[in-house]
Amino acid sequence: MALSEQGRTVRVRIVGEVFDLGGKGMTLRTTVASLAALRARYLPPDFAVTVATGTDPARYAELLDAEVSPLGAEAAVTETGKSSVITAMQALVTMLTVMLVVVAGLGVFNTVVLDTRDRIHDLGVFKSLGMAPWQTVAQVLTSVGAVGAVAGAVGVPLGVLLHRRVMPAMGRAVGTTIPPADIDAYGPPLLVLLATAGVVIATAGALPPAVRAARTATARALRAE
Repeated sequence: MALSEQGRTVRVRIVGEVFDLGGKGMTLRTTVASLAALRARYLPPDFAVTVATGTDPARYAELLDAEVSPLGAEAAVTETGKSSVITAMQALVTMLTVMLVVVAGLGVFNTVVLDTRDRIHDLGVFKSLGMAPWQTVAQVLTSVGAVGAVAGAVGVPLGVLLHRRVMPAMGRAVGTTIPPADIDAYGPPLLVLLATAGVVIATAGALPPAVRAARTATARALRAE
């Protein structure tokens, strides 16, 4: 890549892409030595300084600011934490995730309530033959948990595939390329956790009606139609 200034040209090599939308994605980040051949009369608008180990960044920025303030410049410590925008987005994603989990759990709860009411007579027969209450709970949770396991096994790969398609499209829409490191956010442990989440949600939603069915008196269950 060639950079030109007042008839002088210097060639630089692009070694990577920064995920930064500042300057409409056209900001060039390099060392001052890379531009020395241009002998430009202007200075870059921003300088990034990394202090040596053991140096207090806040104190260094305070002393530097006192020196550059008469020149109309400013020195400040750059926060290394997450920006407020990223924090707000993560809070929104967390809230939506919790809402989806609650809605899914309530859906399972409603389905299992209707199912146990339809099968209450059959459960009464099983109880009369010696089925213990914990076995009734286990029977209901096992049937629901199997459906949750299938849902997790199918839904997680589809979700990852959709994520890989949507994220690059979002980057292209704003004129940038999202780095693969920011797209490949799902490692094997997280994928396993997400796959088992279907079982957890299903069993959590089915537990209250399963316990209620287990506590139903055998005589009452046998009289039900």
